[in-house]
Amino acid sequence: MGIPTVLALPYPAQGHVNPLMTLSQKLVEHGCKVFFVNTDFDHKRVVSSMVEQLDSLDESLLKLVSIPDGLGPDDDRNDLSKLCDSLLNNMPAMLEKLIEDIHLKGDNRISLIVADVCMGWALDVGSKLGIKGALLCPSSAAFFALLYNVPRLIDDGIIDSDGGLRITTKRTIQISQGMPEMDPGELFWLNMGNTINGKIVLNYLMQCTQRLNMTEWWLCNTTYELEHAPLSSIPKLVPIGPLLRSYDDTIATAKTIGQYWEEDLSCMSWLDQQPHGSVLYVAFGSFTHFDQNQFNELALGLDLTNRPFLWVVRQDNKRVYPNEFLGCKGKIVSWAPQQKVLSHPAIACFVTHCGWNSTIEGVSNGLPLLCWPYFGDQICNKTYICDELKVGLGFDSDKNGLVSRMELERKVDQILNDENIKSRSLELKDKVMNNIAKAGRSLENLNRFVKWLKE
Repeated sequence: MGIPTVLALPYPAQGHVNPLMTLSQKLVEHGCKVFFVNTDFDHKRVVSSMVEQLDSLDESLLKLVSIPDGLGPDDDRNDLSKLCDSLLNNMPAMLEKLIEDIHLKGDNRISLIVADVCMGWALDVGSKLGIKGALLCPSSAAFFALLYNVPRLIDDGIIDSDGGLRITTKRTIQISQGMPEMDPGELFWLNMGNTINGKIVLNYLMQCTQRLNMTEWWLCNTTYELEHAPLSSIPKLVPIGPLLRSYDDTIATAKTIGQYWEEDLSCMSWLDQQPHGSVLYVAFGSFTHFDQNQFNELALGLDLTNRPFLWVVRQDNKRVYPNEFLGCKGKIVSWAPQQKVLSHPAIACFVTHCGWNSTIEGVSNGLPLLCWPYFGDQICNKTYICDELKVGLGFDSDKNGLVSRMELERKVDQILNDENIKSRSLELKDKVMNNIAKAGRSLENLNRFVKWLKE
């Protein structure tokens, strides 16, 4: 056969785009062509953030395309119920039309759809058009196990099919490890606020997971060392992590592609000027928002540590810096090349929202993690980091529900003086990174997948 042509379809969120883009780049390196499909809304953001790279991007190998998500330009895409409902009702027809248009042009014929597990409905489109499919879980294997077990969780009364999506961190881990009879503990699952209709979100996830058996390939951005128990409970789930960008390659597809905001590379030269192991890297992903009181405590807490810090404050931040904030030892950027930052020798620890990409990237660089989860699977990830892997610490809230500036200072001092956490972090880095070294387990899994793809 000719060169395999893959269509990659992420769920429209930065934390979902990143790992699928990295996988797409690796497929290109293995001799494939890739059409990477964002929504029109996200495609505009991605293209505007990478103006300098567009001239060097070889679109004969990796082509960025888009389809409508069904929402209007002013609709709130952070309203997950509205977004999920629109994706399910509008995008399948749009995806089918895109594929037919690609085929009509005659230069390429899609041979495989690699869809985010949260876009599992795409396998229906592939089946209709005679195209085989595969799924990528950009989250943890534990989160995949939870999705996989949603029908059983409803039957057992652990979550409410009418929208009360409630499950505990402890219970989530137990289920992922095949221990359904253990007692539940703290609130975990999708406690996201009044703007989200849980019934619609749950129905959307169930619609996606009902397509799991339409493919023999369930890929996951994880490793056996990180998640042995959940991977053992679902043998069909294939770890190919850590999915990390190859910044040192010279081909265009190895450049940073797919970011919603332009990366501020000035932070790298700033890091070059800092002592080794001195800088706090503070970043909360693409979705987290703080109220003004919590933003104030965070800013003043960073001052209080008296340490250099690199703080990512997104352009959509609506909060103002408190008058007392000095920030003289830090640098603030609107978006950072995170994998480059985390691999820099000046970084001492990572203050993180515990998104799975950030977790994987922090662990892959041997960094202690200070955990400040915001919602959803981040709470489960925090439990893994602190209680299972023992490479991080969580923050405690005060009686007002705030992480105080003093708490931030205390935890920074505690983790940077904990030699056991530092040692475990470095040991885990070696184990995780061995998976993508020559003859590594994840690399072998990826090679096996590519061989199947080319058959």
